[in-house]
Amino acid sequence: MNLSELSRLQNFLRKRFNDKDLNVRPRTNKDDSAEVYSGEEFIGVLFRDEDEGEISYDFNMAILDIDLEEDFGNA
Repeated sequence: MNLSELSRLQNFLRKRFNDKDLNVRPRTNKDDSAEVYSGEEFIGVLFRDEDEGEISYDFNMAILDIDLEEDFGNA
């Protein structure tokens, strides 16, 4: 993924999740994926897929059971 693509994905995620602290960063030695952070906390990986000329992205985020115990304001 190039810097323009990372920037567009970051803007999309910030708007979608209403979180101006979300950051999309390139991965070392990988050009088909990027890391997603909320502030300095790693939250997941974005994978780029191109099939028959169409591009899509898959966001993969692991949620630990201990994370579910935190109170996030009863969203």
